Amino acid sequence: MTDAKTRIDETVKANDVVLFMKGTKEMPQCGFSSKVAGVLNYIGIDYTDVNVLADEDIRAGIKDYSDWPTIPQLYVKGEFVGGCDIIVEMTLSGELDGMFDENGIAYDKEASNKIRESNA
Repeated sequence: MTDAKTRIDETVKANDVVLFMKGTKEMPQCGFSSKVAGVLNYIGIDYTDVNVLADEDIRAGIKDYSDWPTIPQLYVKGEFVGGCDIIVEMTLSGELDGMFDENGIAYDKEASNKIRESNA
């Protein structure tokens, strides 16, 4: 495994929720990353953010690691969940809540419901 893949693998396995994104959770650098970070921040998920813009090896390596061509990428309990469109769909359907519940990830259920109500 390359150095980048090793670092990615260690990060994904050492943290319950990881978002590989452009920018940081406090300052996303693209609209797609902003959307996913916005959801996670709003519902109070404790997650690790990895700024792919700060490391070209990680930026390229994460696409190979997941076999997914775009960023952001969300991982929960070591498993790849998806990118922006998938996370938005899962949030609106309640599937993301279910995944967090199944994995014992704490979040604000009321905030999650507010997202769905405002998008109904």
